Formats: sequence, structure tokens, C-alpha cells
Amino acid sequence: MLPVICVAVFAMSGPAAHASPSCVKERTPFALSGDTVTWTMSIAPGADCIQGLRLSYMQIFSVSVVSGPSRGQLKVVGSGFRYLADNQARGPDKFTLLISGKNGREAGTSTLEVEVNPQ
Repeated sequence: MLPVICVAVFAMSGPAAHASPSCVKERTPFALSGDTVTWTMSIAPGADCIQGLRLSYMQIFSVSVVSGPSRGQLKVVGSGFRYLADNQARGPDKFTLLISGKNGREAGTSTLEVEVNPQ
């Protein structure tokens, strides 16, 4: 019983997890109806942003990169993305994603254009 208590005390005394603030500042909802929306992201050089795309009332079947960023790195992660800003980046960046899924009972796609501004 003593080892279990020690493990529990040790686990509670570790560093606290901190959620990073949202890097996407303007997040207009997309409708998977052939629409195109633009999001604006603010991020510091060398920082990363992980952003989910699914809204509570829709299913995401796939996310694909239409055009990648020129300054940072982009990776599709499940039904979201991870953007890593270049350490030396001092100007804006942008990328475009194609989202395929179902909004309610209707299947469709949306194009998401993300404008990246350095902080």
C-alpha cells in the first residue's frame, strides 16, 4: 500500500500542465458546402500552433494540404493541423487546406485559407 501512496504523491507534485493560448485569432466557421473561409493566426518565430478543425455538429473525413507555407512547416494531424513557425521568419506566411466531411447529413468540402502573421 505504501508504494501506491508514494506514486500518487509524486504524480501530484510534478509540474502542472499549461494550455497554450489559441494562436488562431479569427476563426470563421466553415460549412462543408463548397465554401472558402479565411482564418488569421498570430504566432511568434519558432513557436508552434496545434489547431483542431472539427466543429461539434460535423464529421471530418479528411484534411489535405492544397498549398503549403513558404516560411514555416505544416503537418496534418488527425482532423486538425500543426504549424511550426520558422525561427528566422519575420514576415507573413499562408497555407491552404481542403477539408472533406459531413455537416449534419450533407457531405461536402470546404477550403480553409490560413494567413499567418508574426507576433
